[in-house]
Amino acid sequence: MMEYLRAAIQFITILPAGKTPAYHPREMIAFFPAVGLILGLILALFDAIFLRLWPWSMAPAVLDIVLLIFLTGALHIDGLADSADGLFGHRDKETVLAIMKDSRIGVMGMTAVICGLGIKFAGLSGLPPSMSLPRFLILLVVPGLARSAMIFAIHWLPYGRPEGGTGFDLFEKPIRLTDYWGVGLCLLISLFLGWRGILMIIGFFAALSGILFYYRRRMGCITGDMLGAMTEVIESVLFLVVCMGGTAFLAGLP
Repeated sequence: MMEYLRAAIQFITILPAGKTPAYHPREMIAFFPAVGLILGLILALFDAIFLRLWPWSMAPAVLDIVLLIFLTGALHIDGLADSADGLFGHRDKETVLAIMKDSRIGVMGMTAVICGLGIKFAGLSGLPPSMSLPRFLILLVVPGLARSAMIFAIHWLPYGRPEGGTGFDLFEKPIRLTDYWGVGLCLLISLFLGWRGILMIIGFFAALSGILFYYRRRMGCITGDMLGAMTEVIESVLFLVVCMGGTAFLAGLP
């Protein structure tokens, strides 16, 4: 089991997980939410430090974003840029897939990244500047939920590059119900936030359903870049949704 967790860590983060490479594509899928929770724990701990150094400024929100980008090696940001360049336009499926393979970033990709990071900043800066439990749990669980989305996408959409690609091996075997244990853990943690957690869960499934519906209608498939884009978008949306109502909302009863 630890070997599969190590493989998932090495696949979607730059965190140290042993000297020898571990690659178990099918088995590591179930551990994506757990990796998200590890990222969230690191984020929450560093956020507490940032808040002590800059308690009444927007610096912690900016530093939280930079930390997430660093920990993931900008993997999801790159997927968002490539996906936006390909998907936003009246192009056929083959052209879209070819554009996504291009390492250069276009105007739509740059715009999507700026908008995504702007939304994430708006959400993070809307959290109350305190070391309270709600803020800690939000920072912990949002990265986990965002990476949980990948399991649903792998389950419900076929891979778009039959010749091979970054995510090709993830789609070789069907997803089992037991692979969703990490999703259940993230949802359970969310419930400790009370109404805020319920709002977050609703936002998660709404964003996930909308993106999967768009992918199916637009492409009929998914790629590694599209998985990364979905993760980044859902993470930004969840941070924005959970701060609705501002400080008064977050400081209220669970």
